[in-house]
Amino acid sequence: MKTTDITYHAAGQRFVGYLAVDDARPGKRPGVLVAHEGGGLADLTKSIARRLAELGYVVFAMDYHGDAAPFTDMDLVMARLGALMVAPAPIREIASVALQILADQPETDTGRMAAIGHCFGGTTVLELARMGAPLKAVVGFHSGLYASEPAKAPIKPVVLTQIGVDDPIITAENRIAFEQEMKAAGADWRMIVYGGAGHSFTNPDVGAMGRPGFDYHQPTDERSWRAMLDLFAEVFGAV
Repeated sequence: MKTTDITYHAAGQRFVGYLAVDDARPGKRPGVLVAHEGGGLADLTKSIARRLAELGYVVFAMDYHGDAAPFTDMDLVMARLGALMVAPAPIREIASVALQILADQPETDTGRMAAIGHCFGGTTVLELARMGAPLKAVVGFHSGLYASEPAKAPIKPVVLTQIGVDDPIITAENRIAFEQEMKAAGADWRMIVYGGAGHSFTNPDVGAMGRPGFDYHQPTDERSWRAMLDLFAEVFGAV
């Protein structure tokens, strides 16, 4: 397993992402861009990248805060993310540059790429779908669904969003608006709403934040991972 940090620049900032690839495996294979939770590119996201690489994918875990430094002040995080939601041009640029880094890896089959994200990372990869990025699939885990600039052209990648029914951030109204957007964009999309799950259901450490509705839920973590792999098998075939 080869892992390395890769520095890139976008939207006037410096970022440091994390590449993971099984360099003992020959030939090209699908590439997966991973976008971290709102707090930053932490060990959990890097472990997801390595886990996917072990399955045969080329994986680049992007950084969208700058210098890959996780935040501990959630009020600061929410203010930063709120600004990116209102004006998505910077996050679209950052994600596009990160996707190009994935595409530039010699092991990446650029005709078979996907993007996944958790929390605002899920919002980020949905923005890639909205802007027509060359992806086969986009998967959001407890991802924000709001779009200040809804898709105007047909959405080409297959879209999967996975939401906890008790998520205090993603309301039923958000889900309905997203459904309407996907229909209008002619997307091949699906949404899975999991009972018993709240926000950040994939993060075993989220309970330490003490925020109501932010809880790890192991059954949903495992089921949502399998749903993602099922979609990859559908759009990529054998790895």
